Amino acid sequence: MTDTTYQYDVIVIGAGHAGTEAAAAAARLGVRTALLTTNLDTVGQMSCNPAIGGVAKGQIVREVDALGGLMGQAIDATGIQFRLLNRRKGPAMHSPRAQADKKAYQNLIKYQIECIENLDLRQETVEDLIVVSQGTERRIVGVKVRGGAEYLAGAVVLTTGTFLQAIMHTGEAKTAGGRAGEGTTAGISGALRRLKIEIDRFKTGTPPRLNARTIDYQAVEEQPGDEEPQPFSFLTGRLSISQLPCHITYTNQKVHDLIRDNLERAPMYSGQINSRGPRYCPSIEDKVVRFSEKDGHQLFLEPEGHKTQEVYVNGISTSLPRDVQDKMFRLIPGLENASIMRYGYAVEYDFCPPTQLWSHLESKTIGGLFFAGQINGTTGYEEAAGQGLIAGLNAARKIKQFDPWVPTRDQAYIGVLLDDLVTAGTDEPYRMFTSRAEYRLLLRQDNADRRLTPIAQELGLITLQRAERFTEKMRQIESAMQILKTSRVEQVAGDTYLRRPEVDWAEMCQRIEALRPINAEAAQQCVYDIKYEGYVTRQKMEVEKQQRLSTKRIPANFDFHQIKPLRNEAKEKLGRVSPQSLDQAKRISGITPADIALILAHLESPSKKMGNHQNDSK
Repeated sequence: MTDTTYQYDVIVIGAGHAGTEAAAAAARLGVRTALLTTNLDTVGQMSCNPAIGGVAKGQIVREVDALGGLMGQAIDATGIQFRLLNRRKGPAMHSPRAQADKKAYQNLIKYQIECIENLDLRQETVEDLIVVSQGTERRIVGVKVRGGAEYLAGAVVLTTGTFLQAIMHTGEAKTAGGRAGEGTTAGISGALRRLKIEIDRFKTGTPPRLNARTIDYQAVEEQPGDEEPQPFSFLTGRLSISQLPCHITYTNQKVHDLIRDNLERAPMYSGQINSRGPRYCPSIEDKVVRFSEKDGHQLFLEPEGHKTQEVYVNGISTSLPRDVQDKMFRLIPGLENASIMRYGYAVEYDFCPPTQLWSHLESKTIGGLFFAGQINGTTGYEEAAGQGLIAGLNAARKIKQFDPWVPTRDQAYIGVLLDDLVTAGTDEPYRMFTSRAEYRLLLRQDNADRRLTPIAQELGLITLQRAERFTEKMRQIESAMQILKTSRVEQVAGDTYLRRPEVDWAEMCQRIEALRPINAEAAQQCVYDIKYEGYVTRQKMEVEKQQRLSTKRIPANFDFHQIKPLRNEAKEKLGRVSPQSLDQAKRISGITPADIALILAHLESPSKKMGNHQNDSK
């Protein structure tokens, strides 16, 4: 080993939301970890909107926190407005969201990373991957960085965001880079192609930012935060912060006419961009074309921090030319005199279709190489953080020669995310929605710690402080439930009385004095456990039914072509995904119940039961 060779157990490339969670998780498991990034000043940076959480995304943040991750505590410490979305709906739909002080959030994440044992943060630009072959198998052993130095490790996690071969578009103008003011990364894309990793292209966009002092706030609608803000982290007590309001305004027919008159100058419509973008978060150009019957679209004016005048205009992502963007704001109420600080743009970038990965995010063809975040075709800070934590955890477990761990679809939204990606892939930037989770009543944001913290403790992911806090919460829940079951209210047991729709916890405390010491967090869990017991029981029965399919494992490298009655389309799709169970196989797009029956019959054939299957080697 030379003076320019460095030895680690795990190397993480990229220090965004996926990379920081991956590196932190690996280091928490006690393996020597290096986090390499091209610019130390952008560790944990919010590339786009200044917010954490939202519908389904908030659930993921709570899960990341329950597993010992960084994101929840960071947003609690730097948030400037907190709101619980969907309050009028049932608890399965409640989703926390917070506006962040962007710079404060970024600086705190960087500081947290710098303080973690077993973790070295270094400014390096990775230009190549070092892979060796052993017979028919390949495995990664390290990376080469600009200047010729090498970092060697048994596992490498790629979290490159939108920086692979990235091009930014504003009208006809094109600039190399994955984020305004920054460059692109070409070496890793070349290395992946050389290693026969499939690469495709996606597109995403960002809106302009305005100077707050040039906005007419008298002409727009104020949107305050919650009076009692709810924290994201299970370690955070009561939040006591000075919240900043957001504001709402709308586009109008004049804006839409201006956009239509300039569509030929929009890269998405001129043919300059051919990559697919996020359908659920369209640009303003797409909105005007796809929803031509609407005469207005809602825009949210979101402050980016306490010590900046910069305002993010959520809802008007665009890659229209600068002069069109200037004219567009002159026509929007409250923004007629607004000064643009940053113009909107679209960015095209490389990603690697995630069906090339096992569910624990390791490459199927190169041992020790893990992928997390937007390189897997996802979008969003929260989806990236969830993947990063799982990839970092499993990279460390590989070094320790432990089996990988992945949450299942009934355990976490993160489990739904991973299963969707590796089983079905994605033909547009993937975003989590509550509708993607078939067991969402089990996967509420309020019970993420009850679902995942005991597992995290077994995996070695959490601190003693978090374990003790969770134990105390469970003690309070058990105590409250025992009091309810043994107390009588109007001649019925307390838990039976609480089932009544009109009865809340405050009334129960008035009727049963012993309940008053129970804290609000434990009380909420008792209320939900009792009021939704029947629905939860039914979902658990469905989970058990599906688990019977999950237990029927499919051997590694199983050759589906030897099942002669199986349709050719099914053979091709099953071979590409390599499902690990019948449950996963049935979720592959285009796979029918008849296909599953044929596979099951083959797996249960006498020769298979006798262990004669030539590919049953795992």
